[in-house]
Amino acid sequence: MKKKRKQEWRFVIANREARIGCVLAIINFIWWYGFAYGLGSKPPEEYTYILGFPAWIFFSLILGTLLMFALVFFVVKFMLTEISLEDESEEEGEEDEVSNI
Repeated sequence: MKKKRKQEWRFVIANREARIGCVLAIINFIWWYGFAYGLGSKPPEEYTYILGFPAWIFFSLILGTLLMFALVFFVVKFMLTEISLEDESEEEGEEDEVSNI
C-alpha cells in the first residue's frame, strides 16, 4: 500500500485561489461572448448605439471590463489569503542563526 502524503497547507490555498481565477476567466469569456455574438449578430444597419458605440461593443468590451475590474477587486480584497512563500524550515534555521550571534 502506498502511504498517502498530506498536502502542504499553502498548496491547498494556492489551488483554491487558482480555481477562483479560472472561474473569473470563464465569467469574463461568457459575458464577452454572450454580448458580442448575441447583440452583434444583427446587420450593422439594425445596431443600437450607446455613447457612440454599438451596443454589443459597449456591453461586451466596455461594461465587461468594468465588471471584471470590480469582480477582481472584490476577490483580491475579500477572498484571497496572504501567505508566506518562505519555507518554514528555513525560517526556523534563520531564527536560530540570529539568536546565536
